[in-house]
Amino acid sequence: MKKAVLDIGSNTIRLLIAEVEAQAYKTIHYQHRVARLGEGLQQTGDLSEAGKQRAMDVFQEVVEVCASFGVHAESVTAVATAAIREAGNGAEFVAQVYANTGLRIRVIAGDVEAALALSGAQAVLDTSISENMLLFDIGGASTEFIRVCDGVLEDGFSEKLGVVRLTELYFKCDPPADAEYQSMKQHAIQHLRHLEKRWGKNKRIPLHMVGTAGSVTTMAAIHLNMREYDANRINHCRLSKADFDALRDGLLTQTHAERLTIPAIEPGREDVIVAGLAIVDAIFERWHFEEMITVDAGVLEGLLFWQP
Repeated sequence: MKKAVLDIGSNTIRLLIAEVEAQAYKTIHYQHRVARLGEGLQQTGDLSEAGKQRAMDVFQEVVEVCASFGVHAESVTAVATAAIREAGNGAEFVAQVYANTGLRIRVIAGDVEAALALSGAQAVLDTSISENMLLFDIGGASTEFIRVCDGVLEDGFSEKLGVVRLTELYFKCDPPADAEYQSMKQHAIQHLRHLEKRWGKNKRIPLHMVGTAGSVTTMAAIHLNMREYDANRINHCRLSKADFDALRDGLLTQTHAERLTIPAIEPGREDVIVAGLAIVDAIFERWHFEEMITVDAGVLEGLLFWQP
């Protein structure tokens, strides 16, 4: 069955059209656009006019692309996460998108977002990893954390910890001052402590640290020195703590313009990658993992198998 799914994040909007059979899929078309829909939400509580317009332009493109593959706009499974979920004018924007494009956007809760991230990652990962992992999905406004121990899903929570949030809160200098980066990292650690409280009595840390979404896959692509992005190489890529530290230290000395000379960093990610580093750094420090495994599959791929 041909299916089109759309993941509307706070920073990136991603489209996947695939042939789906049972728990497997074959990609027909994939694209993503950095729209930064959540820009300014931290300060105003609303989606900005500029962010809404950038997103609307992407939605118009999505409808045209889907039509070229024989998929009608109302057949697209489209979900929105933290930005629209939290915005005071989020529901109004959803209605506007439908009126302008025919796309029906479903705003999902954080726990649903976490479950979708798990489903998508498990479709790609080896079971030896997916059955004993802490999976985290870093977004623009939130990060989802999912614990799987001995094949049992312990829990999945969403924290209001995202790269756009952190960037807007702390990032003033270019390149960032050490104090700015440390503030981002400590902010992230506070969220990890809050997450531990949500875990309850069972605070078991799974064997594997597994990251997904744009910040993490960009780190892996830089580590692999990719000039052209290859998701197959991202899946199961391993960055030791030493690998991560070297990558972090290099990026933190660079300006936005200098980072954009790295082929693996796309425009729109040159600033928020610093906040992504801070979140990953906090996870390494708080829970003492020795390596991070990366996967290029999450909410978007999980939508292919979703039965709401």
